[in-house]
Amino acid sequence: MSFRLLVAAAAARRVASARAASTTTTTTTSSSSSSARRLGSGSALCTATSNKEQDLRPALHQRRGFAFTAARQGGGQTLVEKIAQRHAVGLGEGESVRSGDFIAIRPRHIMTHDNTGAVIPKFKGIGATRLADARQPVFALDHDIQNTGDKNTAKYQSIEQFATTHGNKFYPAGRGIAHQVLVEEGHAWPGTMVVGSDSHSNMYGGIGCLGTPVVRTDAAAIWATAQTWWQAPPVARVELRGALPPGVVGKDVIVALCALFGNDEVLNHAVEFVGDGVRALAVEDRLAISNMTTEWGSLAGLFAVDDTVLSWYETRAATRPTQAINAASVAELRRSVEAEPALWTADGDAAYAKRLWLDLSTLTPHVSGPDTVKAATPLAALEPRRVAIQKAYVVSCVNSRAKDLREAADVVRAVQRAHPDQKAVAAAGVSWYVAPASSQVLADAQASGDWQVLLDAGAHPLPPGCGPCIGLGVGLLEDGEVGISATNRNYKGRMGSKRAHTYLASPAVVAASALRGYICSPAAAIKGEAAGSAHAAEPSAVSYGIESGSPSSASAPLAASAASAAIDGFPAALSGRLVFLPADNLNTDGIYPGKYTYQDDITRDQMRSIVMENYDPEFSCLVQPEDVVVAGANFGTGSSREQAATALLAAGVRLVICESASETFKRNAVNNGLLVLESPALVSWLRARFDSGLTIVTGLDARVALTAGSVALVDSTGAKVFEAAIPRIGKAAQEIIVAGGLENWVRQRMAASAN
Repeated sequence: MSFRLLVAAAAARRVASARAASTTTTTTTSSSSSSARRLGSGSALCTATSNKEQDLRPALHQRRGFAFTAARQGGGQTLVEKIAQRHAVGLGEGESVRSGDFIAIRPRHIMTHDNTGAVIPKFKGIGATRLADARQPVFALDHDIQNTGDKNTAKYQSIEQFATTHGNKFYPAGRGIAHQVLVEEGHAWPGTMVVGSDSHSNMYGGIGCLGTPVVRTDAAAIWATAQTWWQAPPVARVELRGALPPGVVGKDVIVALCALFGNDEVLNHAVEFVGDGVRALAVEDRLAISNMTTEWGSLAGLFAVDDTVLSWYETRAATRPTQAINAASVAELRRSVEAEPALWTADGDAAYAKRLWLDLSTLTPHVSGPDTVKAATPLAALEPRRVAIQKAYVVSCVNSRAKDLREAADVVRAVQRAHPDQKAVAAAGVSWYVAPASSQVLADAQASGDWQVLLDAGAHPLPPGCGPCIGLGVGLLEDGEVGISATNRNYKGRMGSKRAHTYLASPAVVAASALRGYICSPAAAIKGEAAGSAHAAEPSAVSYGIESGSPSSASAPLAASAASAAIDGFPAALSGRLVFLPADNLNTDGIYPGKYTYQDDITRDQMRSIVMENYDPEFSCLVQPEDVVVAGANFGTGSSREQAATALLAAGVRLVICESASETFKRNAVNNGLLVLESPALVSWLRARFDSGLTIVTGLDARVALTAGSVALVDSTGAKVFEAAIPRIGKAAQEIIVAGGLENWVRQRMAASAN
């Protein structure tokens, strides 16, 4: 069963209008050229994997009747569009994928981790009995691996049994963090598209693989049908200029980008990194940068394949060959990159939504936070404040590779050399935790001696998994504590108590801070002085910018089709009390705490009681069924956990209107039957009148015309006090909402096909 019926009416309207449109299409989100340049189907790109995996490659000539693109003339494609096109199903002759297009995709792989336990009942619930392609799903257990209780053990066993029964790839607890495992094993492969039911699937972009998150319902649909839907996002071009100074690493690059461009410039975009600065970046630094494009707000972070990546694969093939990474496949990869460069880079006339740049030569070590990635401080400016820490972490999928552990260990070695009479150990009152990203990383770190250096310095070893980064296992932050971490998120409550504070930094800075007991540089740790007291030099300014003609901030997503008819069962309008949540960047940890994410037996009543717990514990007492929730910008940013949407549904909320929303959250919401619309004008009007409180019951009623596309507010007298346009709900979303979510939608169509 394919998804060819998805938004069929909207597709017809889109194709018809696109063919009549001019060669340049301007929307509220981006401007993109409308060319029809098509990739050749005979490229060697599709032979750079083992024979066993060749059937996973969607042929460019497949015709399955599902396309939301139209033949267009003029202009080139971005690299994101090219890779998405290779995995698109049902494109017609002359059609090409462009930003904004809804397409059916057949990804090379779909990754799930501990959340496989929640996907299995979804898969069975839609009536599926076998995997559509057993080579597509990859299971890797990594989140709650420290939990050896009976319930979690049984869950892990059931996941392994499912994989054994259906014949798909399975990696047990202890093999490593899923994203690292997919890169090491070659499941994430250059030039292909791999999706994961985890928000940090962006990481695969570091080796030239288009990695992007999907949600659990999508995972079940892919298991059952081998494909799902995807809207190609607008693409931002980020030029990295110059070379990093000594002591500055990939983590500093992405921490700085998150803060320097902290006004949602790349929200819901894909990012392509280009420029002469890329050449000197190690693969490990690229993986770290791509990984944290998630925190930057983007749906993908992609580097083109170059000699650095090819050399990395050649070393892997020689030292740690796998079924996918071997001498033959890597040789073919190099041949294709060198002989067919057009397949591996964006076209010179590709249309980008915006163009940003950063001069790497002006960058210094940066520290993110506390408690937000949108604020970062040059380490030289933060160091004189002597911010005391109680915990330090070198863990997670962003910064626990062998290079990261070596950089942390080298700080310990340097401090020991500078002070031979004192053993270099974690400062009194500091608990330091280290975890390798995988079992292979651990073996490499042990062989190099780096692991033992860290243990001798007092670091507590943790198994290869997510652990404290997701708020699971030992070593969590407690009330009033301050932590510095080489992880990717520092949201309140993420790594323990919401009354703790978290900073993010590179592994070297974390190690230095652990040794001295306050946030400091490796140089300060080596000197052993009160670094930067009154004599610290002011950090030089970082050079960065947005090219002329590029939008300076994120825009609203593409509006739905102008058609306003409601299908049977879909309400043309609804109304309810307006409850205002004025915060921006209300993330999924705030909506649904991570500590509950992998408890698969939580009931809807329990969900209702804990929704918004990390944001406002009073929310569940204040909200009522049928309320219309209005929120600030970037609502639902963070992880891909679908409980952030289903918990709101459990509380009786059926509609969220916000200034802007995470695309992953919107996907989760629609897939589960929750409407999410955007209205900056409404939020601005409310902010001017309600300026205090976390959850504000406004005393206003919202009357929302879903198919006409408007929202009006009325006061207690019935007088209209505000009105604004909102995106109309097209037929595609209506069908999913009426069905009660994508899962039911697929089930209904599978039943219809059987009849």
